[in-house]
Amino acid sequence: MPLPQQFLSGAPLGTRVVVRYRIEGGLTDALGELVERADGACTVRTRRSDVVIALPLVVAAKEVPPAPPRRAPRVQAP
Repeated sequence: MPLPQQFLSGAPLGTRVVVRYRIEGGLTDALGELVERADGACTVRTRRSDVVIALPLVVAAKEVPPAPPRRAPRVQAP
């Protein structure tokens, strides 16, 4: 099993990933598409924004399946 940094360095751009990394006060996750790698960091495009993550802060990373289709909005009965 490769280290998470090795996985992120070798995964093709466009791969859907989840990355757990250190932040002040604990850990957080970024779930989305791997869109860039440069200078010891990677960028994950989440639903909200692009998240730049320094590779030394990464504690876990893996590929995940495509997102399920979004549900249609509920229609209220008249």
